[in-house]
Amino acid sequence: MNFSKSFKKPYLGFKTPAIMGILNITPDSFSDGGKYFSKPRIAIQNAIKMQKMGANIIDIGAESTRPGALPIKPEIEIKRLKPIIFGLKKRKLNISVDTRNSLTMKFALDNGVKIINDVSGLQHDPESINVIKKSKCFIILMHMQGNPQTMQKNPKYNFAPKDIYFFLKKQIVKCEKNNIKKNRIIIDPGIGFGKTSKHNIQILQNLKIFHKLGCNILVGLSRKRLISDLSNKEKPADRLPGTIAANQYALDQGADIIRVHDVKEALQAKLIWQTLQKKIDL
Repeated sequence: MNFSKSFKKPYLGFKTPAIMGILNITPDSFSDGGKYFSKPRIAIQNAIKMQKMGANIIDIGAESTRPGALPIKPEIEIKRLKPIIFGLKKRKLNISVDTRNSLTMKFALDNGVKIINDVSGLQHDPESINVIKKSKCFIILMHMQGNPQTMQKNPKYNFAPKDIYFFLKKQIVKCEKNNIKKNRIIIDPGIGFGKTSKHNIQILQNLKIFHKLGCNILVGLSRKRLISDLSNKEKPADRLPGTIAANQYALDQGADIIRVHDVKEALQAKLIWQTLQKKIDL
């Protein structure tokens, strides 16, 4: 099914489906924590490399939101982000900042960032919505049950896709009441954030329902525990084949953006998937 024709989505400034490359500058993220922490020059080089490999967006995160992670002060988050954002400012990159803090959002937006990726769906910091409405940025609204410290402690839903659908619908309405138009909103059902593998599978198998919300859909599956649960690959670095399979399934359901650690491999898989969908005259 061609979702691009069935559902009119807002234009993001680049063709979809798009690839979002992950750049964590934290000491403790679940997959690559510490790889670029306190190494801004290397982090900047990696961002440029991901763009050259085919990433449409670079998503920079300075606070880990892995299960059990403790929050950090916005001042620390900004301190980590500052050299990276300044170093990429003159580059023609679509930069997203992964933050749930309004002070960090304001700093990022004041310095040219075009996308804010809030894992709390604008619930963590009451001032966040005011920062977003004063800008022209895109906002990614993600669903998370609880917070990083509590989210994996026996998460429960009546039916995960339906519960998440209504949460996102409520947050979209809240944004629209604050003059944040739907064409600026990207939604993310939050795979792995307060969900068991059963919940994650239900969400992916019912991803089509989220198109009714009229927003572009982001899905983050890269190296997550779901891949391990389904393939017995315990180490995040060993989950690439499973990640690609899950990403292609999400694209089949009409996902507009996939968030990945492995840009080169994700792009190759996407290009093959796109080519095989085209009717070729023999």
